[in-house]
Amino acid sequence: MTDTPIPVSLRVKPGPNRLAVTGIGNAMLDIITQDSREVFRQLGLTKAAMSLIEEHQLDTFYNAMGPTIQMSGGSVANSVAGVAALGGTCGYIGKVADDEFGERFTHDLRSMGVELDLALARVGEGATGRCHVFITDDAQRTMATYLGASNQLRVSDVREDLIARSEITYVEGYLFDLPPAKEAIAKVVEFAHQHDSMVALSLSDMFCVDRHRRDFLELVTSDVDVLLANETEILSLFQVDTLAAAFAAIDDLGVLTVVTRGPRGADVAYGSGVISVPAHEVTEVIDQNGAGDMFAAGFLYGLALGANPVESAQLGSLCAGEIITHLGARPESDLEELAIEAGLL
Repeated sequence: MTDTPIPVSLRVKPGPNRLAVTGIGNAMLDIITQDSREVFRQLGLTKAAMSLIEEHQLDTFYNAMGPTIQMSGGSVANSVAGVAALGGTCGYIGKVADDEFGERFTHDLRSMGVELDLALARVGEGATGRCHVFITDDAQRTMATYLGASNQLRVSDVREDLIARSEITYVEGYLFDLPPAKEAIAKVVEFAHQHDSMVALSLSDMFCVDRHRRDFLELVTSDVDVLLANETEILSLFQVDTLAAAFAAIDDLGVLTVVTRGPRGADVAYGSGVISVPAHEVTEVIDQNGAGDMFAAGFLYGLALGANPVESAQLGSLCAGEIITHLGARPESDLEELAIEAGLL
């Protein structure tokens, strides 16, 4: 099968007033620990999955952790940071509280050159969100997430400026966990359609799909141009047992879809077939946290520059390969330089 053209005409690098990607998602602080003793099990967490916790549980989870690394996170925020690290212009929409964690989140993205449209939480909307990440010796990540202010994004918090200037608007599936944010997503999609911005959706997590399958299917069927998922998420979305069945359902919808499969690479489905792109080779996997987020960064940035889906997936694979070689979900190497050396930019 030959390379399939991208679904919309994005053939030139975004100009100085344009943004390659604007993301909307949960603004979080990641609190990361190496968990060789698998303390996460004592806390009742499911390995390699994300569980939601409440504000009154924060101290319990934090105190159970060993030494930590703290850095700004959030799935789509990580992807936006990846686009910035690739040299791309990008924006981010989210919600934080007026607290230390909110200030740190804002500083970290702004220092990378990301344009921000962050709403501040009102009284009673919680503290800035945070995610406790337990990294086990097999490089798996288990997460306990307090959504806090991040998931209180409301329609009134969403403005169209960044979306109006963006080639791609990237929506985080985790936002569906509370009604106010779901309504805000509808407004974001409306703005994107008005301004000819391609809508991309991350399914985020298998359990997130289980919680919001009907909403996701409706969105994918009517409003999404690009769908990003891993293997378990896409099987859950379509309630099928095989990738072949999932790809058949995708073919019926006609949505450009990329399914990441860890060390087996990624499958790009669009048009009449599926193309497999191998994973980027690394010498050692330290932490899989953020691999999907960084793949999305490369993939979406490639599309925004006019690359075809396979070329974009190759860029995504390179970015994911960098992130799994160290702790944390933000790049430590110069992604733009790595991509140039690989002939992908």
